[in-house]
Amino acid sequence: MYHHLRGKLVEKNPTHLVVECAGVGYYVNISLTTYSQIGDDENVMVYTHLAVREDAMTLYGFAQPVEREIFRLLIGVSGVGANTARMILSSLLPDEVENAIRSENIALLKGVKGIGAKTAQRIVVDLKDKVGLGSESGAVTAPSSSREEAIAALEILGFNRKAIEKVVSAHLAQTPDATVENIIKNALQKL
Repeated sequence: MYHHLRGKLVEKNPTHLVVECAGVGYYVNISLTTYSQIGDDENVMVYTHLAVREDAMTLYGFAQPVEREIFRLLIGVSGVGANTARMILSSLLPDEVENAIRSENIALLKGVKGIGAKTAQRIVVDLKDKVGLGSESGAVTAPSSSREEAIAALEILGFNRKAIEKVVSAHLAQTPDATVENIIKNALQKL
């Protein structure tokens, strides 16, 4: 629902920020990674994720889109909630989380408070094929990229993510500056 907030930094703590946008103050939960990256400048921008539960609507904020993407991947794992994902991102940098998953470093994930062996194994098994796709460095592609927007749209239409990624990657290899619309039209012809 909320992609990002840009506004005046009213309050900054290791666990949350208050960002005022057009007279409304938003309480945004953050990780220690984001806390260290957000300066004390009056104007800030944070990428957000709104978690909706029966009893609460909680806004999470991230200094970088890559951190938000890792957070979203983590909360998609059974047994990993938003607070656990935030704890992981407070203990490890986003690229450390990716490397731990790719290299199946369960011990590193178990080192995070609240993560046991079974949860660490589940994170590795569930996310191993999802991290490191779409960029040469292995980092998760920013969700605002044309590639990720196209993949998200095609997933909503009900196509398999692995098949989508294969078709989209092939198209982008031939046409790296393709628009979201072109990527989707091409993928629909091939899926």
